[in-house]
Amino acid sequence: MFKNINGFKFFAVLFAATVALAKPVQSGRHSINGVDYYFEIHGKGEPVLLLHGGLGSIEFFGDTLEQLARSRKVIAVDLHGHGRTALGKRKWTIEQQGDDMADLVKRLGHEQVDVIGYSMGGGVALRMAIQKPKSVRRLAVISFGFSDDAYHADMRPLHAQLSSAAAEGLKESPMYRTYAAVAPKVDDFPRLLDVVGDWLRLKFDWSKEISKIEAQVMLVYGDSDMFRLDHAVKFYELLGGNQRDAGWQRENQGKNRLAIIPDETHYDLFTTPRLLSTVLPFLDGRRVK
Repeated sequence: MFKNINGFKFFAVLFAATVALAKPVQSGRHSINGVDYYFEIHGKGEPVLLLHGGLGSIEFFGDTLEQLARSRKVIAVDLHGHGRTALGKRKWTIEQQGDDMADLVKRLGHEQVDVIGYSMGGGVALRMAIQKPKSVRRLAVISFGFSDDAYHADMRPLHAQLSSAAAEGLKESPMYRTYAAVAPKVDDFPRLLDVVGDWLRLKFDWSKEISKIEAQVMLVYGDSDMFRLDHAVKFYELLGGNQRDAGWQRENQGKNRLAIIPDETHYDLFTTPRLLSTVLPFLDGRRVK
């Protein structure tokens, strides 16, 4: 049903970007609170947890993951119901996955990690930092908001259409073929569309919980994002930003950052080389040059 809807052409863009990754240093599974999470580890160095967007998988980061792994130990995860991680019977929530990710990195030997989360993965990363603040050192939230009010109004009708009713029409899409190639239970595809669609339509507002975050945070958006830039600024203000001039010696500058990358949209932000050139210095505790 989405073949003739312009707003869903982004599926072709997302899945066209999927590339074969180098063999991971380690891969495996951890069963956490009823979900059998698949993970891969690429590279070595300071650990960074990498979380993909909705209806995606580890492979979606493509060259971004490969570049990151040149200087970092990348822990990449297929989120609940995505990629090689089965949907199973447990209720699907962003909040529960936030707790799960903190548990996962601890099982991999890390009390604290840096986290990069894109879109839905940004929501999981944000919940991880809110609910398990000691588990996150630095957090990069890529194209996500603290409330459902963040979306541009024209996204609402598109979110309304994402459900199991669309499954048959998507059977010939790159999205379905990618899912079918790795999913433990391919027949769960319609149910995955339901849970992701229900989440996109969910009313939520986490503004009062932002203060629980102890990590340094960088917010990153494209200047043509699906998320409103006035919301991005409000998010930054909740983190203590945009309050006053930093001062000649940066004596008044806060610890958190906001980045708007020009000529980028929600659908290509996670693959542009400018994402890592923006985020990696922040994660390394350096200035962006």
